[in-house]
Amino acid sequence: MRSARGSVLLVTVGVVAALAGCPGSQNPGDDDDDPGADGGVDAPPDGPVVCEHPVPSCSYTFRFTDPGRAAQSVVLRGDFAADGWTTGVAMTRVGDAWEATVPAGDQQVIVYKLVVDGTWQADAANPRTTPDGYGGLNSVVRVDCDHCPARPPLDWRDAVLYFVMIDRFANGDRGNDQPVGGLQPPAEYQGGDLVGLRQKIDSGYFDGLGVNALWLTSPLDNADGAGRGTDGYDYSGYHGYWPKDLEQVEPRIGTEAELKAVIDAAHARGIAVILDYVMNHVHSESPIYAEHPAWFWPNSNGHGGNCVCGDGCSWDDPFDRKRCWFTSYLPDFDFRNDDARRWSVANAIAWAKRLGADGYRLDAVKHLEDGWLTDLRGRLDGEVEWDQRFYLVGETYTGDRDLIKYYVRPDMLDGQFDFPMRAQLLEKILRRQGSMTELADWLGGNDSFYGTGAIMSTFLGNHDVPRSIHLAEDTPLWGDWDGGKERAWVDRPQLPSSAAPFERVAVAYTLLYTSPGVPLLYYGDEIGLPGAGDPDNRRFMQWDGYTAAQTALRDRLARLGAIRRDHAALRRGSRRVLGSATHTMVYEMSAPGDTVVVALNRHDAAQPATGLPAGSYDDLVTGQQVTAPLSIPARTGMVLVAR
Repeated sequence: MRSARGSVLLVTVGVVAALAGCPGSQNPGDDDDDPGADGGVDAPPDGPVVCEHPVPSCSYTFRFTDPGRAAQSVVLRGDFAADGWTTGVAMTRVGDAWEATVPAGDQQVIVYKLVVDGTWQADAANPRTTPDGYGGLNSVVRVDCDHCPARPPLDWRDAVLYFVMIDRFANGDRGNDQPVGGLQPPAEYQGGDLVGLRQKIDSGYFDGLGVNALWLTSPLDNADGAGRGTDGYDYSGYHGYWPKDLEQVEPRIGTEAELKAVIDAAHARGIAVILDYVMNHVHSESPIYAEHPAWFWPNSNGHGGNCVCGDGCSWDDPFDRKRCWFTSYLPDFDFRNDDARRWSVANAIAWAKRLGADGYRLDAVKHLEDGWLTDLRGRLDGEVEWDQRFYLVGETYTGDRDLIKYYVRPDMLDGQFDFPMRAQLLEKILRRQGSMTELADWLGGNDSFYGTGAIMSTFLGNHDVPRSIHLAEDTPLWGDWDGGKERAWVDRPQLPSSAAPFERVAVAYTLLYTSPGVPLLYYGDEIGLPGAGDPDNRRFMQWDGYTAAQTALRDRLARLGAIRRDHAALRRGSRRVLGSATHTMVYEMSAPGDTVVVALNRHDAAQPATGLPAGSYDDLVTGQQVTAPLSIPARTGMVLVAR
């Protein structure tokens, strides 16, 4: 590296920190990645990694080695302080080196540059870098004050993801209940908050379900007033998708400290947390929109009309979809603008670093400029991904697998939600249309469609579609892609009285939990919570008064979660269909040292397990021993291991 005068300088950075050790900690469990090391069962950690005497802060000394003493001045610049980039800290010569010590917090990530005789440069001796947004690189370090052992990293192939809509999940603090007023209850804030969510984490609710990852709706501050929906009803921003102040947490759900406490509590139990990050737009009340109108597309289609998606501009046209506004009060970022893109990516990075989040669910991916995704991924690689991959999972609501696949690549997303697979499961298992042989053939092409490195998320329900339980009724209420809005406000569906829909949902989840990818469980679906389309599919979580069918479904999902955890073949293996018929499918999941056979029957009567090899098996779901040839009971999924 050369100084302003052109002489060669050697640069090194070292640590001279006031560190206190962590004398006591629990040892992590077997983290052997070999699925065959213990007969096909990956041993879970013995317990969360706990530091008995954490050191919350210390100091960090940067050292710049200048053996030829060629430099006349060296200044440290970076994000270690509010004025770190603008003023920085002058380094002091110590022998053949320059040093500067700054206060730091434990696990604080510091992005920096060295200004040597007026020339800005990355630290050539530090291989850890991140794009600076202007075509160059910054250097990055992470401070470790207490040397506590890191929690075991999560391989995202091993995740079971639970989607929490914060406002509708658990109310732990009545003091922050602040309805907008004048709205019908389904569209109003209902009081769910971060305190309530933490209480459920601490109670072990997610552990009991076999969940080891949470997806939380966007916690950022939302517009305070009401907005008119396309259905003619007025809504609040309870859902988190009307961002106003992107520097603050929505006060109706809590504080940033409470959000950090939620993530820390989850981590203490071995649960990762991904946040919904809304980057496509802001609300018209946002100060960012007022201060930087040039960062946003105008609401004009260039032909005398507005550019609202589906009204003046197209949802799907390659150009229109990047610039259309979702509504007239949600200005759409123009990420062709370098300043807008830098600001937005920096905001996403800052939240990830401050909170210690483990990933982002990214909304409406097809409406973004590619540069936003590649810029985010580039900065995550250097600044955030220290102990495990920061999982980026996108939403592209379409049946076009090629469009979904476009964004699943190393410089963009790790995976997307598999909407086409959902449609297949709804049609073939819940609604019993077509044949299970057709489903088997389709899965044969889908399992590898997105590439060997893709970690897709598979699902039945989410916040944009009718509740799955109603598609599994004897007479399904909706089709595979229906939105269900026509019954969201009137004639709302009620909880089915028959056990059959719950059993069909369990069969579909048996397939999800025994397939590659990250199975997603939408809050309430574990008990068959009823609901039509948005907002009826977002009823407040039911915490008691379950029917026998609801309890049975919840217990079945908990059992499936435990089975998936114990068998690497179900998380990382490959599928081979052994046999199929109109109503049944039998397939094998295998990984080195681990083989599991899954037998599914969607029919209302017992059916032969076509293709199941003769022999004795343990059914991991029921704990019973069975012998093949056998019949699969009505509306049943079996998970079998040979005896």
